[in-house]
This record gives sequence, C-alpha cells and structure tokens, in this order.
Amino acid sequence: MTMTYRGTTALITGASSGLGTEFARQWAQRGADLVLVARRKDRLEELAEKLEQRYGVSARVIAKDLGKPGAAAALRAELDGLGTTVQTLVNNAGFGSHGPLAEADPARVSEMVQLNVMAVTELTRAFLPDLVADGRGALVNIASAAAYQPTPAMAVYGATKAFVLNFTEAVGYEVRGSALTVLAVSPGPVRTEFFDVVGTRDAAVGSMATAEQVVTAARRALERRTTPPSIVIGLGNRISSIASTLSPRRVTLAISGRVLKA
Repeated sequence: MTMTYRGTTALITGASSGLGTEFARQWAQRGADLVLVARRKDRLEELAEKLEQRYGVSARVIAKDLGKPGAAAALRAELDGLGTTVQTLVNNAGFGSHGPLAEADPARVSEMVQLNVMAVTELTRAFLPDLVADGRGALVNIASAAAYQPTPAMAVYGATKAFVLNFTEAVGYEVRGSALTVLAVSPGPVRTEFFDVVGTRDAAVGSMATAEQVVTAARRALERRTTPPSIVIGLGNRISSIASTLSPRRVTLAISGRVLKA
C-alpha cells in the first residue's frame, strides 16, 4: 500500500536535526505539509524554508521544549488556535545519557522521562482521536533497539524506550479496526547528534545507520499491505532483539552491562 501524503499534514517532533529532519524531508518529498517542532527555532526555520522551496509544501515552525510539563497540551492548543489539523504524528524527540544512575543529575533524569515518556504519551493521546477519525496518515513513535533488554549505564533511557515500544504496539492494537497505521521504530545507533548529547560513544553498540536508512525503512514499513506493529532497524539489531527475548534475563543483563561498560 502506498501512503497518501499530499493533502495531509505531518507533525514531527525533534525536527531540528537527525531523524526528525529526515522524516520531514521524506514526508515533504511526497507532498505532505509539515508542522516542525523542536527547541531550536533557527534550525527549524532554515529547514522549513528549504523544504518549502524544494517541494512546494507548507512547513510551519513551532519552537517548543517538549521536555517541560504541559508542553503537549500547549502544542495541541496552539495548533487548534491556528486551525491546523494533523493526519500524521511522528514522536521523534528524545535523548539519552550514559553513566550510573546514582551519579546522574536528578533534574536531567526527570527531563528525560518527561520527554521520552510523558510527551510521547500526552501527544499521542491529544492527537489520536483525530488521527483515527481521518485515517489517511500514521502514528510513528521512535523507540530503540535498547528497548529489548535492560541497559545498565543507560538505565533510564532504555526503560523509557521499552515503554515507547510497548505503548505503541498496544495503542496500535486498540485502533486496529481503523485505517490509521501505527508503528514503533527501533533503530540501533544512528549518525546523528544523539551521542553528542549522551557524551560518549561507549553507548554506540554495533554499526551505525544513517538517518536516511532509518526513515526509509520506517516509511516502507508503513507502505506495506500489512504494517507490522514495530520494526527493528538493522540485521544485527534484529538478531540481538530476538536473542534478548529468548535468553535468560540474567544472561541478557550481564551481556548488556559488559557491552555498555557499566
């Protein structure tokens, strides 16, 4: 099945770099108008101008920190005030950190949970009824290959992505009778600014994919006749995710701890 993009609007969070920028590019290339959300307004404006000129679409910029409580409701209210309806929601914004939890900045931990879990949940709830009613678009939530096993040294990040994976698959099942396509995307390491924020490359396990490879895989999954509830990007990551579910938890935990240098 080929998704319909022209005549629809895609809301993409974390659109100022990496996967978010690539989702915006590929959706614009196929005719979708865009709502681009991130903290860095200058980057969003530069991207919006480029996509509008290249693809002839409309790209609205909203600078907002979704890591703050109440940001999701404020974003929905702002779009309602502008009369903008959304057919596709890509919850891409998120970040990770590396190191023992006992040494982590409590405020940073709270912000991570707020952005990776609460914002995804609240945005999905805010827009889901409209997405289902329209049925022309998709709900895409970015999880991670880290969602499939405990991740010592990245305990909070891995747990947030396990939530995103299970949450997205469950929501997809709940709306299975509708035309809305729901997909959780679990990349391994990607060549983006993610590891600059993490502060170390020790968290990069396995070969790195490009943002284009990840988004193309997600888009192709959405365009299948039957879209799976979730995908893992990269053969090595898929094998690892399967092995993690089949191995005893103690073994999976020990391997993960050694790999992440906990």
